[in-house]
Amino acid sequence: MSQLFRLGLIINPLAGLGGRAALKGSDGVADQALAMGVEPLAQQRVKVSLQALLPLRDQLQIFTAPGLMGAALLEELGFEHEVIGELSGDQTRAEDTERLAGQIQARGVDLLLFAGGDGTARNICNSARPGQLVLGIPAGVKIHSGVYAVNPRAAGELVALLVTGELVRLGSADVRDIDEVAFREGQVRTRHYGELSIPEEGRFVQQVKQGGRELETLVLDDIAAGLQEEGDTITWIMGPGSTNLGLLEAMGLEGTLLGVDVLRAGELIGRDVTEAQLWELLQDAEEARILVTAIGGQGHILGRGNQQISPRIVRAVGVENLLVVATKSKLKTLAGRPFLVDSGDQQLDEELTGLRRVLSGYREEMLYPANWQAS
Repeated sequence: MSQLFRLGLIINPLAGLGGRAALKGSDGVADQALAMGVEPLAQQRVKVSLQALLPLRDQLQIFTAPGLMGAALLEELGFEHEVIGELSGDQTRAEDTERLAGQIQARGVDLLLFAGGDGTARNICNSARPGQLVLGIPAGVKIHSGVYAVNPRAAGELVALLVTGELVRLGSADVRDIDEVAFREGQVRTRHYGELSIPEEGRFVQQVKQGGRELETLVLDDIAAGLQEEGDTITWIMGPGSTNLGLLEAMGLEGTLLGVDVLRAGELIGRDVTEAQLWELLQDAEEARILVTAIGGQGHILGRGNQQISPRIVRAVGVENLLVVATKSKLKTLAGRPFLVDSGDQQLDEELTGLRRVLSGYREEMLYPANWQAS
């Protein structure tokens, strides 16, 4: 009998809760998000990853955390597994992640697979043994760290390559996080916390987010002028980012850097809205369009910091009405890599795959490829 691949699995079941509630993260605000009616999505995202491993279940020996931190989903999907350790209470904590990650690593796992955001990556970094191979399934609001796959499906496919013995390059990636309190106040303060060993495959692992704010004032003024000439009947859903903030400033409006704003007839009718508020604003919209930006260096246009623009919002507006705004210099930072979509809805991601319209100047549009994974 061939040697089984020893896989560790940890899920942060609270990851991503703050996204649709416009809370800019989930650290310390899980109860608030749950009280607002936000449903946890981490289990669904990990399920997408594990489905890629179903044909290989006989080649896996899985060690996982109890309950919603891993065991419940593995049982649902029919994977044999061994539960390691215990939870400290009804609601999981960062301490649980670090303690259980250490206990799982003690079983000699070939790969520690975890799901969460930058906070979870920090927990794994705190508990990782030297040389331990890890891989993140993106499930959080903020994902600046390079230890995550571009989306859950890519994570599963990358693990499958390891299980079947394909040649995968070993690399290292930064673990980064920001101060969520400052983040909610519109300030981005990034800090490097360490490095982790990861399986490195360019199509599957995301690039580290580039920091800083670049505003090409003249170009943004031109794009803003074009938007204003589109007419007063259009409701514009403006995703987060310095580019969209620059557009609003060019119109004399006070937008939010890290939130989703809604523009109609030259006025902001919603600032830093939640997903539910956005849905309500769309009910009386005569015509609506979504304007998102690409995260510099990564290329994500959906699923990174703009979870308020959910699959139902995109479908209500229409896939054809999702536009990207990007200056030519920002497109150059992608070095030919496609835009990435990670909405959490596989069918929608596939619908968004292909050439997307990019506003890059006054009444100037370009076509740029988008995909669910980097190519």
